[in-house]
Amino acid sequence: MDVVVLTMNDRDEEFRTAMASVLAQQDVDLRVVIVGNGVQPDHVPDGVLGVALACNTGIPEGRNVGADALAAGGAEFVLFFDNDAVLPDPHTLTRLIAELDRHPDAAYVQPRIADPATGETLGRWVPRLRSQDARRSGVVTVMVEGVVLVRRADFDTAGGWPSHFFLFHEGIDLSWRLWDLGRTGWYAADTEVHHPATNPARHGPYYRLVARNRVWLARRRLPAPLIPVYLTTWTVLSLWRLRTSGNLTVWLKGFAEGLRGGHGERRPMSWRTVWRLTRAGRPPVV
Repeated sequence: MDVVVLTMNDRDEEFRTAMASVLAQQDVDLRVVIVGNGVQPDHVPDGVLGVALACNTGIPEGRNVGADALAAGGAEFVLFFDNDAVLPDPHTLTRLIAELDRHPDAAYVQPRIADPATGETLGRWVPRLRSQDARRSGVVTVMVEGVVLVRRADFDTAGGWPSHFFLFHEGIDLSWRLWDLGRTGWYAADTEVHHPATNPARHGPYYRLVARNRVWLARRRLPAPLIPVYLTTWTVLSLWRLRTSGNLTVWLKGFAEGLRGGHGERRPMSWRTVWRLTRAGRPPVV
């Protein structure tokens, strides 16, 4: 199994704990790469590959670089792992592999993520519309990018992460492409991974990138008639959610930036995939 971890040398204690939990995994052959996104990684354990990027290329491209660095090894799976996450059990990865063995149609498996201090699983960590019951396993149509195990062959066929997204919504783009290959996703609620319950809005460009990437996602992956439906849905939701936050102007600028272009390759999903996603509980307009 390949494992890709990114760092910017800004989480020393958390990063060391994350790496220790990965390297403690049992009954699985691991090849691990640490990608320094604009830095030389300051913690590279023995036997782990380190790659330094000259500048911060963003999370999706950093993950692609890491996956490419290990590609020649021919591993069946690749784990993308946040540098502040923790695998609390030494058999976590073998359990995730077993889930993929039980669900051969699934291109990826998502564990249940929980805050280590509170045990809470946030709604945004449950990759389906009905997120209240975080302990219910099942087929999912999107993914939480920070901790996900993907079949390497499917990842390569889909073309990897959308590198120019920089941050946010890259998991929707990848999961839609995997579904368009005829695959599915699986949420393994019985397998727990720890991650602190941080607020994504702590990132300075959050509102701009969220809005821009929604537009890019629609223009890249949706059949033409669904693009205005998708964008109208998310515009209404965002206007309502941000009406009193003071961030609406930034969101609107990001939305306009997305409309101006830059989305890259347009490869819309088939109508068959639209139907499959809808049957799985999440039509690609919400």
